[in-house]
Amino acid sequence: MRYVETVVLKGGAELLVRNAVASDARALRETMRRTHSETDYLLSCPDEQGADEEQEARLLEGTERSGNEVELVAMIDGRIVGTAGVGAVGGRRKVGHRARFGISVLKEHWGMGIGWALMEACIDCARRAGYAQLELEVVADNERAVSLYRRAGFEEYGRNPRGYRSSSVGYQELVHMRLEL
Repeated sequence: MRYVETVVLKGGAELLVRNAVASDARALRETMRRTHSETDYLLSCPDEQGADEEQEARLLEGTERSGNEVELVAMIDGRIVGTAGVGAVGGRRKVGHRARFGISVLKEHWGMGIGWALMEACIDCARRAGYAQLELEVVADNERAVSLYRRAGFEEYGRNPRGYRSSSVGYQELVHMRLEL
C-alpha cells in the first residue's frame, strides 16, 4: 500500500510520513533499536529485531507491494524520527476484518505531534485496506499513549493484568483497545 503525506507539526517543522522502502532498512533498524532502548513501554526489546538488514529490505519490499499492510516512516529533514505499521490480525476470513498497529517515536521528538500524525496515517491506511476494526495493545501505565488513542476514538475492550513483563518493574497490565473504522 502506498502512503505519502506531509504534515506541519507543532512548532512549524515539516514531517514527511511515507512508506518505508528497501533502502530505508538500515536507518529503520537503527531507529527501532533506539526507540526500543528509550522506553520500556514498547512490546519488544532492542535486541529482538529478528531480521538483519538484508531481510528487512526484503520485508519492506513485500510490504510496499501489499494491499493490506503498510510500514511507515516519519521523517524530519531526511532523518527517520518515528515508525508505524498496520498488519492483519490473522490470515483467516473470520478475522480478516481486523488489523493491528503499532507506533514508535524517538524520545527527543516526543510531544511534537508525530505520534498523532502516524496514528492518523495508520487509521487512513487501515480504512483504505478495507479493514473494519483497528486494534492495539498498550501498557496501562503509558498514560500519554492511552490518552492519544482515546482522543482518536479508540475504546478499551479488555485488560490483561499480566500481559506485559517489563525488565525493570516486572508484570504490567495491558489495555486492549479498538477503533471501528
